[in-house]
Amino acid sequence: MNTERKKKKISLLGSTGSIGTQTLDIVRSQKDMEIVALAANRQVDLLEKQVREFRPELAVLYDKEAAADLRIRLADLPVRVESGMEGLIALAELEEADIVVTAIVGMIGIRPTLAAIRAGKDIALANKETLVTAGHLIMPLAAEKDVKILPVDSEHSAVFQCLQGADHSEISKLIITASGGPFRGRTREELEHVRAADALKHPNWSMGAKITIDSATMVNKGLEVCEAGWLFSLPPEQIEVVVQPQSIIHSMVEFRDGAVIAQLGTPDMHLPIQYALTWPERRTLGGERLDFQKLAGIQFEQPDQTVLRGLPLAYKAIAAGGSMTTVFNAANEAAVALFLKEKIAFLDIYRLIEEAMDSHTVIQNPCLEDILAVEADVRRKTEGGVR
Repeated sequence: MNTERKKKKISLLGSTGSIGTQTLDIVRSQKDMEIVALAANRQVDLLEKQVREFRPELAVLYDKEAAADLRIRLADLPVRVESGMEGLIALAELEEADIVVTAIVGMIGIRPTLAAIRAGKDIALANKETLVTAGHLIMPLAAEKDVKILPVDSEHSAVFQCLQGADHSEISKLIITASGGPFRGRTREELEHVRAADALKHPNWSMGAKITIDSATMVNKGLEVCEAGWLFSLPPEQIEVVVQPQSIIHSMVEFRDGAVIAQLGTPDMHLPIQYALTWPERRTLGGERLDFQKLAGIQFEQPDQTVLRGLPLAYKAIAAGGSMTTVFNAANEAAVALFLKEKIAFLDIYRLIEEAMDSHTVIQNPCLEDILAVEADVRRKTEGGVR
């Protein structure tokens, strides 16, 4: 009897970033997984190394000049090299793929995700912006195409794990945990002169620059509340955020009988990535384990919503609905980019988001073209709002 597993074929969108490289770690450890396509923005050197190791049939660099360089470098291999949005969509639709890991940062992930769902591919979702801005398009389409949306973010994976075997009608609320970031407990005055290097020192997690800044502002948690609403079909009033500074509890679910189920573990993204790729199976995973005999305690705090205003701004955007979550996300992306270039101060991120939201007239049920047009307009105005 042949018990060999059928190989799961994976297209990886965002292979050179933090989630992408950790996804490749998982594939290296699993004999029944195979990379069939890789995509990145412009990191030619790293993508070339990945292609030579994993031998996918398709490699994509969004930057066209970088893709031309990669094409020359890989002339000795039977790999197709594409570029631009056309290349990302080709990856998403690749016939051989069983699942698409969307590990790219930003709204650039929306079109490929929609294309993958239309092509019947399951999605391992690590791109918050896709659901934050287009959840009303993504989730109905996934249901129509019978496609699984498997969360990779640690918080949403934790909720997903807590809900295994549970009826969604039994949920009372979701409790999304936050570390509090590097500026937890700081006053507004103390944050007036912090620099990007300070904000990039996350106390627990190793993440990309943009997500690390979002954690420092608590915008990341606001994006996660919005994403959780779409993933688990719950209104924002049933999604609570609590600060858990040690990042031991990754999220919890309270059920209508008062029981609370939590998912605990060390702060390591390999676990939620692997679970998304092997679900419903759990497999052995190396790494550090929690030692409860040495654990002194688990601390909880209420999130700061007066200094670190990312969370209340997100709830305001969710309440407005329609295109407002796109405005919130786009203004934040532009503001974070400006902060990383040291063109604005840390607290200016909130100002630019708030100004963008206050000046926007909401479009209810925006189509994809509306979303992309709003995003482009908000980015342009936000980048021009530097004082």
